[in-house]
This record gives sequence, C-alpha cells and structure tokens, in this order.
Amino acid sequence: MKGKSNTFNISNTSNNENSKFAITINNLVKQYDDFKLNHINFQVPKGSIMGFVGENGAGKTTTMKAILDLITIDEGEITILGSDSRNLPKEKKALIGVVLDGSNLHDNLNVNNINLIMQRIYLNWEERIFYEYIKRFNLPETKILKEYSRGMKMKLSIVIALSHHAKLLILDEATSGLDPMVREEILDIFLEFMQDEEHTILFSSHIISDIEKIADYVTFIHKGNIVFSKNKDDLIYQHGLIHCKKDEVNQIDKAYIVGVRENRYGAEVLIKNKALFQRQYNNFKVDRTTIEEIMLFITRGKESF
Repeated sequence: MKGKSNTFNISNTSNNENSKFAITINNLVKQYDDFKLNHINFQVPKGSIMGFVGENGAGKTTTMKAILDLITIDEGEITILGSDSRNLPKEKKALIGVVLDGSNLHDNLNVNNINLIMQRIYLNWEERIFYEYIKRFNLPETKILKEYSRGMKMKLSIVIALSHHAKLLILDEATSGLDPMVREEILDIFLEFMQDEEHTILFSSHIISDIEKIADYVTFIHKGNIVFSKNKDDLIYQHGLIHCKKDEVNQIDKAYIVGVRENRYGAEVLIKNKALFQRQYNNFKVDRTTIEEIMLFITRGKESF
C-alpha cells in the first residue's frame, strides 16, 4: 500500500492541495431527531483506498448519502473530484461508480436488460467490460434479479460500477452478507482497479478484516463524530497491546493509555506512541494490535478514563 501522511488538516487546505484529494468533507452537519453528523471532516487522497469504519448507526451510510447528494445537508461543504457535490458536472458524475447496501434495480430485469439501460445512462459505458465481469462472477444472463441471491445482486452492482470507466468508487457495505470466498474475490477486483494510480475508493464496511486487507487509510466514525482519519499502517504501528497484572496498570503514564480491559486473569492495555513507550517502559512486552482492537479500546476505553 502507498505511504502517506497520518492525518489531514482540512481547515488549512489550499486549492492546490485540494487537487490531491478525490473527496473533501468540511464541517459536515446533518441533524435528525435522534442522530447528528457532528461537524465531520476528512479527505480521501487520490490514488488510495479509504476504509470508512464504525458501528451500525455511527453515521457511515448518512455520510455516503451526503457525499452522493442523496440527502440535504444542514451545514458544511463536500467536494468530489474538485467540484461541489451539489453541482457536480455530468462528466464528473460519469466518473463515479456507486455500490449501496442493497440492489436498487427492478426485480424483473436480467443482465441483458441492464446492459441496454446502462448504455443510455453512462456516456462511457463499456459493454465488453460489463460482460467480461458477468462471466468472471458467473452471473446468469437470463435469470431475472428476483431469482438472484443477495451475493449475486451485490456482485452485479459492483460489475455495473466497474463497467463505465469510473475513477472513483464509493462503496457502502459492498462485502456485507457475502461468504468469505466471494468477499475475497471482490477485494481482489478492487485491488486490480487500484492498479491505475488515478483510481480511488471510499469503502465503508463493518467487516474490519476487509478494511485491513486493502485500505491505505482508515477513517473511524463513532456516534456521528470522526474519531480519527489516518494512514492504516501508521495507525497500527503507533499502537500496541500490553497484557499485564491489574496493579501494573497504575505504573503506566496515563498519557500513553488509550483504554484498559480487565478480566479475572489481569488486564489488557492499549497504548499509543508505541516507540516512545517502549523506550520508557522496557519491562512491558508490547504486542501488535489491530484496527478492530483500536476501535474498541478508543470507544470503550475513553469512558473509563
């Protein structure tokens, strides 16, 4: 994966810097009766895969809908491929491939019907590529969508997104509900798509292992707030997990502690600034951690300290 800076400071981003990003979200607010996207900010660098993670109800789908101008936002700005998302030129819309959680196609259509429809929707529709993916995914051409499984419908949505020379893929739970073999196949397709350095993916998922396999960056949203937006490898490198006795936790400077999980055998402590911690505390063994563990400790650990 590509190495890039850890975080993105949107407030100080110049127009020239904006050209480096496929998507820029600046102070986005969307208020519902029981939920709020609370001034969220993050950027998706061109030529990268951004994993967008968070628990169910955290705001992932609402953010995706805001990016696609499917909902009216209350405050903020969203820029896609250098243009305001609310006034996106037709030629830039044609460069975006979208996969939402669930099929939006009529149940009585088949693959051949869909090909004819998409030819009229997308200026850059490529029939040859479409049917190559249909064969690769073993999707039946004559069956109507009503007879497709959930996995087949999701694969078809991905095929459509990849068949009109898109430069940006926006994927909301594109691997959700699929078996591991199919998920692996789809992740490989996304990595193939990224061989062109002009291509970019924003990929939301609650399957963190999928994000860890393919993402360059991870943005974590929790209860409508962005907790972090960082380079994935740096995020994992900068954190570590310690297994120790409960009374040993008090020996650690709280500035290093992200969260603590206790059990009857002892405690697990997630620490940050791992390299500095190891120089100061060489008596503790620091194990490698994962994105999922970091998310859990941040959301639960902050409540403990």
